[in-house]
Formats: sequence, structure tokens, C-alpha cells
Amino acid sequence: MAFFFEAACVIRSLFSSYDFNYNTDGYEGDGAEDGKSQDGSETLPYIDESPTMSPQLCVPQGPDGETVSPTPPEGLLPGGDIEKGLEMKKLVLSGFLASEEIYINQLEALLLPMRPLKATATTSQPVLTIQQVETIFYKIQDIFEIHKEFYDALLPNIQQWDEKVTVGHLFQKLASQLGVYKAFVDNYKVALETAEKCSQANGQFQKISENLKVKGPKDSKDCTTTVSMEALLYKPIDRVTRSTLVLHDLLKHTPKDHPDFPLLQDALRISQNFLSSINEEIDPRRTAVTTPKGEARQLVKDGFLVEVSESSRKVRHVFLFTDLLLCAKMKKTSVGRHQQYECKWYIPLADLTFQTLDDSDSCHSIQVLPEHEIEEMKIKISVLKSEIQKEKKAPKGQSRVERLRKKMNEQESWLLLHSPTIPFRIHNKHGKSYLFLLSSDYERSEWRESIQKLQKKDLQTCVLSSVELQVLTSSCFKLRTVHNIPVTSNKDDEETPGLYGFLHVIVHSAKGFKESANLYCTLEVDSYGYFVSKAKTRVFRDTTEPQWNEEFEIELEGSQYLRILCYEKCYDKSMLNKDDNEIVDKIMGKGQVQLDPQTVQSKNWHMDVIEMNGIKVEFSMKFTSRDLSLKRTPSKKQSGVFGVKINVVTKRERSKVPYIVRQCIEEVEKRGIDEVGIYRISGVATDIQALKTAFDTNTKDILMMLSDMDINAIAGTLKLYFRELPEPLLTDRLYPAFMEGIALSDPAAKENCMMHLLRSLPDPNLMTFLTLLEHLKRVAEKEPINKMSLHNLGTVFGPTLLRPSESEITKGQHITSASDIWSHDVMAQVQVLLYYLQHPPISFAELKRNTLYFSTDV
Repeated sequence: MAFFFEAACVIRSLFSSYDFNYNTDGYEGDGAEDGKSQDGSETLPYIDESPTMSPQLCVPQGPDGETVSPTPPEGLLPGGDIEKGLEMKKLVLSGFLASEEIYINQLEALLLPMRPLKATATTSQPVLTIQQVETIFYKIQDIFEIHKEFYDALLPNIQQWDEKVTVGHLFQKLASQLGVYKAFVDNYKVALETAEKCSQANGQFQKISENLKVKGPKDSKDCTTTVSMEALLYKPIDRVTRSTLVLHDLLKHTPKDHPDFPLLQDALRISQNFLSSINEEIDPRRTAVTTPKGEARQLVKDGFLVEVSESSRKVRHVFLFTDLLLCAKMKKTSVGRHQQYECKWYIPLADLTFQTLDDSDSCHSIQVLPEHEIEEMKIKISVLKSEIQKEKKAPKGQSRVERLRKKMNEQESWLLLHSPTIPFRIHNKHGKSYLFLLSSDYERSEWRESIQKLQKKDLQTCVLSSVELQVLTSSCFKLRTVHNIPVTSNKDDEETPGLYGFLHVIVHSAKGFKESANLYCTLEVDSYGYFVSKAKTRVFRDTTEPQWNEEFEIELEGSQYLRILCYEKCYDKSMLNKDDNEIVDKIMGKGQVQLDPQTVQSKNWHMDVIEMNGIKVEFSMKFTSRDLSLKRTPSKKQSGVFGVKINVVTKRERSKVPYIVRQCIEEVEKRGIDEVGIYRISGVATDIQALKTAFDTNTKDILMMLSDMDINAIAGTLKLYFRELPEPLLTDRLYPAFMEGIALSDPAAKENCMMHLLRSLPDPNLMTFLTLLEHLKRVAEKEPINKMSLHNLGTVFGPTLLRPSESEITKGQHITSASDIWSHDVMAQVQVLLYYLQHPPISFAELKRNTLYFSTDV
């Protein structure tokens, strides 16, 4: 172990040549001695943070507050001496490992009294109750195990070091477990308050909490040091910002072609995203400027929001400070100058309200683009992504890649600006109102909760002079935690592209509710820089422990996160939101998990728990990639209907259209045609499977089941039937001709071709297609109510009714990934179905009666 400390000393000497200094003396005013922390343990480069650091993202800053990158010694720069760079990497790792040992010892010191305190809690003379023990030591055991496992895995890599050693996977795993820290941070204040109350009430506990023994590192002369419980409970808060520091330096000294580079970069991304999502609890000592009262004004939260201003949408960077909300825009500056913010407006939190004071207050009109324009833009972006991937592999394709990237950035920025529709209104008590549009109730809830939490404090209104406002706005650049607008084109090439395919999620149950309520959950995934609601459980009435056990299939488009929101259903019409004229269900809790490809892509279900405000929601998930979902597997049981050729089913039934299609359409038109998002919102997978089994076995109870079943499950069953056909409804043979026909420019030629292709379909396929077509037109007639336009329905059904066969996919040699397969023809598939949906009624008899004047060969 001694060599770790020698390595740490070398690191210190190396860091001394950087453009900034690591402060190893603790925070100013902490009273730490030189080279020692308050608890007496030796401080190493990654233990205590410099006050000139940005604590949330741990990015070093220069004296002017601008972000700077440390300048390594000569020869260690990227592209320089790789051998020396890797040696530096080893030294950085050695120092970090030594600090990990100290941290593990500190956690161990906390765990030492926890066990006997827990044991005595059930005796006749308890020192603390079980609940008090669990509150004070909340998540310490989990954090200890995470870091002990990390330490034990990293140690042999350092001891047997060579240039091929990879450690990125260890940091990736460490970063993926940061959710435990979120739970600890949320509980931290309560833990401290509980420990303090218990110390005051119990002398025995006070003695224990003031004299915890921390072991010294192996091979060190100091055996133990005495530390207070309060100081040790702060260690995880302090530690949670460390990994970004070491990851920045490891990346600096890892060649880009080294297998560790993408892993470390992914770990850094996860860590930064996590730290950006946590507010001032992470480091309550972070300050920006001083308020008129002389208190520290701290940045609590910031992010990019779409503001509706003068009837147009603008992307703004919004900053929430401890006493005011500031809305800024990025100023255009001349080349070479630093970016700057311009303040558009600010509201003191003491003057901010969420409801208008006057019921007659006129609302901002929200102009929403037709959804088909949004969908068309998504498809264009997907096609651009495919083109960029192709050009990267082409010789001398780099200049075209840059042009395509610029175009994609413009299109993604347009999408980010126009897709949000959820209103978030704030008002100044003097009568001024502001409107933001968000893509998710999750963000709206986060902003509202953060503001309301601050408003519970004794706030006073403030008026900033022009100079004070300029100083505050200038500080925004260095304090911000969200640096870039969340679009794909802002990400590095090495970053995870996200998942394309289908995520299967089972929402099992929830616990932790204090009172009975009507409860349900919604599921969201990210897509193109914003989050989209994809599924909703049924409402479990009047319970504290809902048992949903509902499975959903969610389509992913480059998604990296799954969010679960838990709501209490409100049936009281008096609870109308004055601004939005809608009954607002209460969010009871919310949480998000990263969709780790290695975890979810296994064939087995992965069970997990999301903790949210004391509520625990249990769920399971697994993932099917898009290339697998494109493959159609015929059913081995020809007696059923799923996976069986359509002509076999209609012949057996002696029908023109399969019974399953007719019954599902009838039920949707009877009671689902007014349902918002019909055919888009996922039905419960277990209900869909039950209906699938019933239709396959031709049970007599089908009609009864259909009348009782949730309408989204019936819509999902119909989609599943078409998806599982051995070949698409519009057939493999005709697929290339449909693609050529829809691309024709001359309207007359296109009409002739598209009608000829319908005539070329087998009769059962044609009759079924025309039946579905008329049904979808009737659904679209109710668009003002169900929000399903012809284009929306074309987007849902197009790639299901018409998709390339495996031989067609094989022909496209340039298509290399599942996402490319999907994006390559999907626009055309949607356009084919849309063509027929927008066409005047098509009669089967008329089609067959007409004679063509050109060859019938297809």
C-alpha cells in the first residue's frame, strides 16, 4: 500500500504544473490543518475539492470563472508520448485508489456502531429505535458494498499494470450505481436532524456519535483517528462529486483508440448527468453572488426550456437561484469571444405564484403544430443519421459529414423547439405572466417542486440594480450545470447512441403510501432530446399498496432513460387548474433509470426498484432490438390465427376478413374511437397475451373478454396480429414495387401504379387491407377528440403492414445497424399507407373490374 502514497505524492507534483491548483486543505473556514482533513486523515488529490471548482460537474475553472482544461506536463498531451500518458494514467488511478481506501474505512467506521444499535433496538433497553437507526444510517451499507467491490476489482489492475489494462468498465459500473447516492442525498438532512435529536435525548448515543474510530490506511503509522458521526455522514455527500474529476484526467491520458476510452467517456457522461440532476444538497457551500440581505445566493437548478413569448417559441436557459428565477438567452458574440448570457427577465421567488389571481386572466394561446409534421421531422433526422454513418466510412467523406451534422443540428433544434406542449405557467404577483412549454410532466413537477421548496424559507422580495443584474447574469455562464441544448448532434461520436427496438416493462407494485388513494403510473422514455409518455397503468382504487402487475411494450428511438411517474387520480371537478382548464392529477413520486444496454439486452427479465419520495415502485424490463423485431417467425400451430398466413385463416373461417380483425375493429369503434392516443398508447401486455390466446384457441368467451378488456389492449392485439403475420399484409413480393410507386412524381402515373399494386394483392390481403383502411379513416375523423390524425395512424401502422423481407435487408449492403434498417425505408412505408388513407373510398369490386393498359408483371 505504501506505493499508493508515493504515487499520490508524484501526482501532487505533476498537478502543481497545471493551470489550476487542487486545494488539499479542505474548504475555507473548515479549520483543517495543512494536508489534513477535519477528521485527521491524509487528504489526497481527489478527497477535498477546490473552491474554484464547479462542484456539480467538477470541471476546473480559471480565475475568470471560465471552464479550463488542466494542461498536463510536456509529453503527456493527447497525441504525445503514449507510454508516458499511460504511466500518468496509472498514477492518477493509484492516487484515486488510495483515497478509495480512506473512504471505505470511513464508511466502515459508520457501520461499526450501526449493527449493535440495531441489535439493542429490539431489547428492553434500546439506545435507538429501529426507525431511528435506519434513518441515520440510510444506504451506508449499500454505499460501502459498492465501493468495496470497486476497490477490490481495481486493486489487481494497478498491481499488475500494463498498457492494455482496462478499468473503464469498473468506472461505468460505479457510475451506474449513483442512484444509491441520490437516495442518500435526499435523506441526508433528515439523517442529521435525527442524529442530533437522538444525541440530545440519549447520553449513550451522544458519546458513541462523537467518538467514532476510523482506521488508517494499511502501512500507515497512524492506526486510528477519532471522528464525529456528523463529519462521517458528510463523506458520501463530499464523495459523490469525485468521480468526474478522476474521469476527466483518465480520459486526458488515455489514447482515443484504447478500448478504455469509450467506457470512461460513458462513465463520465453518466456521472455528469447524475450530478446535474441533483440540486444544492450536493454542496450547500457553493455560492454565486451575495443577496441584499448579505446571504449567499446559490444556483439550485438550471436547464433549457421553450418559452412562448409574443406568440412565438424561443429556447431559453432558465436559472433558479435561492431567491429568484432568471430567464436568459445566449448572446451572439464575435468569433473568438466567450459566450455570454443576456437576461430577458427575472422574478423574485417571494413574488412568484403558479396560479393567476384573477379567474378572468387571459391565457396565452399555445400554437401546436400538426403531429404529422413532428413525425416527418423525426424520420428526416433518422435518415440523416444513417447518411452520416455511411459517409464516415467513405473515403474523404468528412467534409460531407460536417454539412450533414449542421443540417441535423438545425432539424433537431427545430424539433426541440416545436415538440413540447405541456404548459408551465408562472406569474408575478404584480400581474405579469410567463409561459414555458415542456415535453414531460416530470420536468414540470421538478421545476415546480424546486421553486416551492425554496419558497418555504423566509424569502424577501428583491429588486436588482442594472449592475447587480449584469453581475448575476455574467455568473450564470460559469455556474451553469447544463451546458448544451439536448440534441444528438451535440454529443460526442463515442457516446452511447441509445437503444432502438422494443422495451418490455412490467410495473409490478408500489409501497410507501401513507394514506389510501386511487393510484396509477405512467412510463416515459427519451426520444430526440425530450421525453415522451408511452404507457399508463390502470387506476388501482383506494389502496396504499397497489398491485398492477401490468406489462407494456414500448418502442424506443435512440432512448437512454426510462422514467416512471406515480400519480393519485383526481375525480374532483372542483380541482380544475385555472390556467389550463383541466383536472390535474397529483404526482406522488417520480424516478428514472438508465437503460444500460448490457443489462436490458439479456434475454431474461431484469427486476429493479425506483425509490421516489419514500415510495418504492417495483418493475421489471427486457429489451428486443429492432433487427430481431423485423424478423417474422411463422407459428408452428396452424390451428391458431397469430403467425398463420392470412389466406389459411380466412379459408378455415370461410370469411373474407379474419374474425380477429373484424372483432377488434368493431370494439374499438364501439368504445375506443374517442380514446386519446388510441393505437399509439400501449395496452397492458398481459391483457394482450390473454386476448391472443383466446383468439388462437377460438374460445367461446372472446366476445365477453372483448367487452370487459381495456380498449388499448384490444388496439394492441390488432397491431400484434398484423406484426406477427408470417409476411406483411402488403406482401414481401410487392414491397419493392410499393417503394418505387410511392416515389413517382407524376400524379397520374402514381395513381395507376398504386391501384395496380392493390389489384395484385391476394384477395384476403386486399379485403383485410381495405377494411382496416376504412376503419382508420373513421378513427381519424375523431382527431379533435382522440388526437390521432391520418398521419399518426400511418406512422403507427405503415411499418407494420409494409416492411422489407430479410432478403431485401440483405440486399442493402450499406445498411449496417438496426436503427439504419428502421430509418432507411420507414418514411416511404408511412407515405404508402398515408396515400391510401388520403385517397377517396376504394371499392374491392371497382378495383377488380378495372382493366389495366400496361403489363401486370410486378
